[in-house]
Amino acid sequence: MLRSFNLPKIKLGGPSLRDPRIIMRVIIGALLIANLVFAIIAFKPFGGSADDLRRDQEDLTKQLAAFRSHIASSQKQADKVSVANTQGGQFISKYFMSTSEVSTDVLIELNQTAKESAVKMGQATFDQQPVEGSTTLIKQTITIGFEGTYGNLVKFIHSVDKSPRFLIIESLQVAAPQQQGGQSLSVTLKIIAYVKDTPEAAGAAL
Repeated sequence: MLRSFNLPKIKLGGPSLRDPRIIMRVIIGALLIANLVFAIIAFKPFGGSADDLRRDQEDLTKQLAAFRSHIASSQKQADKVSVANTQGGQFISKYFMSTSEVSTDVLIELNQTAKESAVKMGQATFDQQPVEGSTTLIKQTITIGFEGTYGNLVKFIHSVDKSPRFLIIESLQVAAPQQQGGQSLSVTLKIIAYVKDTPEAAGAAL
């Protein structure tokens, strides 16, 4: 006959799961794992997915293309400025006189043109003003009177307007004939000439 017997109760060693220290360790561990997951998602330390890498490459390619386009545009602008400076210098050298020659050369040309047009030239006055924004150019205003018939004066003014010295007729004043029925007219012209203020001319003026 079997005897009844009771197995001894086995007590598991170690702290219980209800121990506050265990619970705090579990919570802290869970928080550390969560922070690590968020850091991986935010900073992508392993380079991200293939789609992310492809998008990054496309963005960099677009930025490089825009940068190259900007460089090409800047180079074109620089080339245009260089051409403009060269052409401007050539224009000034060809059409602008120096201060040492403007008074005599302009008067000689106007007197010659007046003779060819059968027009009488009177006295001339000169006035010089600096050109704003320039350190080498001067605006020379020449006021001078002429007398002749209407046809001859028109011929003279047309010749002055086509002068290779780049003379600009700023204003024209016509006086009434001195005699009733007379054919002669008196005209006062204000002519503008732009002059190069060269160092040589400045030294000569001193």
